[in-house]
Amino acid sequence: MDRLAATLTVLDYAAVAVFGATGALTAARRKHDIVTFGFFAAVTGVGGGTLRDLLIGAPVFWVARPQYLVVCLCAAAAVWILGPRRFRSSILTWLDAVGMAAYAVVGALKAGSLGVPPFSAVVMGVLTATFGGVIRDVLAHEPSVLLQRELYVTPALAGAATFVVLGLVGTPTIPAGIAGFIVALCIRAGAILWKWSLPGFGGPIDADG
Repeated sequence: MDRLAATLTVLDYAAVAVFGATGALTAARRKHDIVTFGFFAAVTGVGGGTLRDLLIGAPVFWVARPQYLVVCLCAAAAVWILGPRRFRSSILTWLDAVGMAAYAVVGALKAGSLGVPPFSAVVMGVLTATFGGVIRDVLAHEPSVLLQRELYVTPALAGAATFVVLGLVGTPTIPAGIAGFIVALCIRAGAILWKWSLPGFGGPIDADG
């Protein structure tokens, strides 16, 4: 149990840091001030986990442990000091992909550890992985990642489902988590590199509403 708790904590901090960095990079692209850097980093870093905890009735993770906010602020400070010129234009996309893959596993793991049914745990993984990025895009007035044809929710769904299913068949937590992370990241990488997408709706649209 101690090993499970340690694994959850490490993955959680890592995902928060990565998502916080993507929020700060978005603020950098918009040339905002240092306070907005911190705000974007915090909202992006803890947004998905906050929604997850509220939905499953758990104490919101960062309220009792403000270290998570400190991690977000440190990520924002790093981006501010290094400057966006130190990062290639694609770094935001790839950092977001890594954070999404990690959070898909973290969200499902935490939900499952609190007795949430497997299907709902998968949903919690998806929400944890995607909601922070949605908030970031809305605040930055950028097109939401959910509205792009590239796969985004699907990798999170696949990663969370892989982790939960492997757990149901008796796979230890750490190997199951690694497998879920790799599945989510590989699918998202394919979407980034080769524009993978699901077929769009092809039926007729009633113009009269």
